[in-house]
Amino acid sequence: MPAQKIVSPERIFFEAPREKKFLIGNEAVGEAIKRANVDVVVVYPVTPQSEAAHVLGDLYAQGYIKDYYRGEDEFNVMSAVAGAAMGGVRVFTATCGPGTLRAFEMFPCWAGERLPIVCAFMTRGVNAPLTIQPDNIEIGWLADTGMLIFHAEDPQEFFDMILKAFIVAEQPDVHLPVGVCVDGFFVTHTREIVELPPEDEALPPYDPSVSPVVTMDMETVPVRHMKDPFVMKSNYISYNAHASWQQEVRAAAERSRKYIAKYMGNSVEVVHPEAEVLFMTSGTAAAQARVAMERLREEGIDIGLAKIKVIRPFPDQEVMEAAARARTIIVPEHNITGWLAREIKSRVSDNAKIFGGPRVFGGMTMPPEVIVTETKKLLAERGGHLGLRRPLVAARG
Repeated sequence: MPAQKIVSPERIFFEAPREKKFLIGNEAVGEAIKRANVDVVVVYPVTPQSEAAHVLGDLYAQGYIKDYYRGEDEFNVMSAVAGAAMGGVRVFTATCGPGTLRAFEMFPCWAGERLPIVCAFMTRGVNAPLTIQPDNIEIGWLADTGMLIFHAEDPQEFFDMILKAFIVAEQPDVHLPVGVCVDGFFVTHTREIVELPPEDEALPPYDPSVSPVVTMDMETVPVRHMKDPFVMKSNYISYNAHASWQQEVRAAAERSRKYIAKYMGNSVEVVHPEAEVLFMTSGTAAAQARVAMERLREEGIDIGLAKIKVIRPFPDQEVMEAAARARTIIVPEHNITGWLAREIKSRVSDNAKIFGGPRVFGGMTMPPEVIVTETKKLLAERGGHLGLRRPLVAARG
């Protein structure tokens, strides 16, 4: 391990020179943790996250991580990192698909205990018959755990979001876990150029003294969880304590918005905001929709793209502003439930202009041709004139 110097988050995020490397997403995870000044990593390998778990073990051997071990299963892992975070150290873990479900009980516990854990979710299918292929249905399930949720499109965003997640999570008025999600295989196993700051620079260490809840150590006994629990009290006390604390967790997520804006910029990136037709999507579906948008614009269709980078806290205002100008909104997704379309419809008053799909799931890819075909079909069904800079029939050639 080379000697590392502690620098400001702003230096690593914005100011440091960057070197280009050709990395898959799982390798980008290792590069982020190499610079994150992490104390404890506990993981259990599960495809397509497994290679990242192996890379993290190598980083421990090289001295970049102070303590590391492989848990016996995902519930063990998520319980262990909770204990480490309660002790006042910076922790990281990763999982996906069946591992997410096996560990699920711990995610709302992390939020309720105000633990600034960063977890990478390399999402995959979880249904029978068995699939290990890409499917981000689990993001929709994670959205109501109290965690902050970021959704990266490519290895570069994966790298950047993991590093920035630690700083956002550890703000004293936030102090919540962050799930940094990618679409498995499409990102984890795709090799792209990733620009990296110097590996001899690292984030400042976590300061547990700023935590809104006390850390657990020999001097501070764990009274907040284990002595005289609320469940032993009357229903009135229990209900009020839990209700008020859940509200505080949500309020902390709202307070994170200013830090997300500071370090990550806009939560929604819009291309051609003046367009009458708009793709609104996230993750790798945004990459495919971007290609589809370019092809459709070449054919005279007035179409743009809004890529949503932050799922929690959901960027209500930015989504509503982007949607206000469009007459037709199309939401491509890599899951069967359409969780993103539901999120958008719950914020935009005119649901009649929002169309969920195309959707692919269970490991299916979403070629731009599919998006182009479905978009043309939809516009034709809506009368053919919406979003066209010239007639749709002429556009089809």
